[in-house]
Amino acid sequence: MSDERRPRRRGQGELEGLVLSALREARAPASAGWVQGRLGDDLAYTTVITILTRLLAKGAVTRERGGRSFVWTPVSDQAGLAAHRMRKVLDGESDREAVLSRFVTSLEPDDERVLRQLLGRLGPEGED
Repeated sequence: MSDERRPRRRGQGELEGLVLSALREARAPASAGWVQGRLGDDLAYTTVITILTRLLAKGAVTRERGGRSFVWTPVSDQAGLAAHRMRKVLDGESDREAVLSRFVTSLEPDDERVLRQLLGRLGPEGED
């Protein structure tokens, strides 16, 4: 297959976002086959199953038996999934203060303003 005809390779995060978006469009719990059909034929069924299984491990989807296979329901949206990834990175670091400090100082001014507003809305213990 020539490079011009080969489908563009997507990153894991992008695929997770696409699968979550498809599940949110469903009116009921959806099968992996339904998700695959929604996303297009260039995505293998096994890839959809792998992404759904990863999302399940992250707590972003739930599954239940639907006949001989599973049906899937989103628990989290794309923002929730990104927040989960950020938290996982932070949890893997020993010097959390340094990581948070570098994160905050690397923010664009508008993002820093939003973060300050969000933190200002929280009480001293981090609750509304």
